[in-house]
Formats: sequence, C-alpha cells, structure tokens
Amino acid sequence: MINIVGLGYIGLPLAFSFAANGIKVTGTDCNINLLKKLRSGEIPFEEKGLYELWEQAKNNIVFTEKCIEADIYIIAVPTPYDKNTKRIDASYVVTAVHDVLEAAPKGSIIVLESTVSPGTIDKYIRPAVEKAGFIAGDTIHIAHSPERIIPGNLVNELVTNSRTIGADSLEIAEKIKAVYGSFCTGEIICTDIRTAEMTKIVENTFRDINIAFANELAKICREGSLDVHEIIRIANKHPRVNILNPGPGVGGHCISVDPWFLVGDYPILANLVKTARQINDSMPHYVLERTVQIMKETGITDLSKVGFYGLTYKENVDDVRESPTMQLLDAMRIHMAPSPKVYDPYIKKAIVPNQVFSLDEFLNGLDIVVIMVAHDEIIEKANLLESKVVFDTRNIVKITDVYKL
Repeated sequence: MINIVGLGYIGLPLAFSFAANGIKVTGTDCNINLLKKLRSGEIPFEEKGLYELWEQAKNNIVFTEKCIEADIYIIAVPTPYDKNTKRIDASYVVTAVHDVLEAAPKGSIIVLESTVSPGTIDKYIRPAVEKAGFIAGDTIHIAHSPERIIPGNLVNELVTNSRTIGADSLEIAEKIKAVYGSFCTGEIICTDIRTAEMTKIVENTFRDINIAFANELAKICREGSLDVHEIIRIANKHPRVNILNPGPGVGGHCISVDPWFLVGDYPILANLVKTARQINDSMPHYVLERTVQIMKETGITDLSKVGFYGLTYKENVDDVRESPTMQLLDAMRIHMAPSPKVYDPYIKKAIVPNQVFSLDEFLNGLDIVVIMVAHDEIIEKANLLESKVVFDTRNIVKITDVYKL
C-alpha cells in the first residue's frame, strides 16, 4: 500500500500512475473540496492523458483527509521560498511528515517527492521523525525521489524520464526503485539523499541561467538595434552552442523558485545563480516598459485598448503559478489604471480584473495585443491579429510588422 500526501500537479498523476499499474494507493490531501471532486471522478486540472490514466487507476485508489497505515508514504507538497532570506520554506513538508508519522507503522518508508534545498531532509525531516519517537534509518526509513516532470507532458514524462532515488542505504533505495519501476521506463539512479537533493536543484538552476542569458541578450540586442532571434538562430548552428529563447519571464513552481534555495543557503557563493534569477524576474517589468514604449510609438494613449494574451506560465496548460503575466498585472495594478483586457483559453474562471473568456471578445476593440504565452490557439489564429499592433514576446506569430522583445 502506498499513501501519497499532496494531490496537486505532481502527487495526483503519480498516484494515478501507481494505481494504474496494480498498486493500491491512498491519496491524501487537506483540501476537502479537492477530495470531493476526486471522489466524484472530476479531475481538477487539464493535462494530456490524465483522464485516461484515471480510468485505468480508479479501481485501485481511494481519497482521504488523513494518512493511513501504509508501507510507503510519498510526500508531494509545495516547497516555496522565503522572499526575504531566499531560503526554503519547509513548513508544508514538515506538516506532511507530522501527519504521516501519526499513521506510519514501524519499518515504513517516507519518500519526499517535493523539490528541496540540499540538507533539508537532515535539517527538518530527520528531527521530526526522531521527535515522534522513531529512529530514522531503523524504525522509519527516509528517502528522496525529486519529481522531474513538466505540466503539459506530465503523464508521458512520469513514464519516460529518468529518476533519482536518494536513501540512507542501497537496500531501501532498491525497494523504492522496484516500486517506481512498476511504471517508470526511464533509468532509475540510486544515490545518497543529499546528492539527490542537490541534483534536482542543479537541473533547474542550469535551465534558469541559460534562459537568463537569452533574456539579457534580448535586452542587449534591443539596445543595439539587433534581432536577437536571428542572432540566436545563427549562433545555435555551432555544434557546441544551444542558447534558449528569450521570453517575458520565468514561471512555474520549479525554475522560478528552486535556484533561490542556493542563493539563500550560499549567499556569498551563488553569485551567477542570483544574477540569473534577478534577470529573469525583471522580464515582466521589461515587457511592461516595452509595451508603454510601443504605445508611444504608435500614438495609442488608452490603456483599455491594450490586451494581454495568456495568463499561464507556459503554453497549453492551465497552471498560473509564478506566471509572468500575473507578475506583470500585479505591477500594473500598483502603478497604472485601468486594468487591461486579459484572456487565456485555458483559464475558465475569473482570476484577474477585466478577464474575458473568448478570443473574439478579447480582440474586439483592442489596438495592441501583447502575446505573453505561446498557446496553440494564437499560433493557429494569428491571421486575426493582422489589423492590430502586435507585441510578440514569444516570437511565435508570422505576420509582418510585429514588435518583439
């Protein structure tokens, strides 16, 4: 029996994956409304292949508010960072561990899926286990298997991506490996816990730094009247160069968060990491500045004639966590009025002022469209933009006279 604690973008697909492969699973979450939806067969977010996976899993899974007695507990709860210190906020993880320990029998295994800074398990989880009267590595085993999947392709990547398992002993790591191997076809690597913690942070930090280079390059090229996209295209012809594309910012709960853990823990050493985070965090404000500049160039003075397309942090998902558009709108609410028109085909409920729910309604009456997210919809219907001033922060539409980063 596996008890998965936290049924969000990571925990729920993971629970379905185990259950679809014949393992009995209990999914636990403190959100009562979420549990009601799941018990009625309603999936709380859109994800390709997730409903089909649920159909295969539903006979082997139940949902509860409290943890139950199980062989393995998998914790998949948020791990934000403190905006002041930049260090991890481990409160969700610690609370989940306490809940698990109320039900855990001796000899069971606690696996942390949540991404954490190196040393988090030693600093927070082991003490919680010892305080509850268990002996870590003896009467309770602790391990770390950080998630490595991305919204929009969760179901496929759960199966095909490689996975890292950090544990105190190879014996425990191999037990966990066998369980994940029920559905994971990617390589499963066993190591120690601190290495597993650091590996996941390094993966996301590498990507953040690469994106920051592209974003800084976009600013330099704008100042020098150069086409950054053409420069990147040509530079990437070199066999050892792979520059990513610039954009309006970095969102989601991984790349925009995890590198800060290193800055918080190693403030003297993590200089490049800190600079990359600052560059990427600056991009929503840079987009706003460019929008104002474009308004002046085109003689448009009415902010209500400006619309922002896309609320999610990436294309073709309904996840708005740390979204660049949300960051931009927050800045506008503080410094500017009225609110601009906003639309995203994947967000069905109102979450920001002046949000509309169809592309036609969005485009009606607009003079400027700022493309923040590369949803398939806007790529396929780019012809509808030909009468508008278009600021394409994602470099996706192929119409003439488009403003870019």
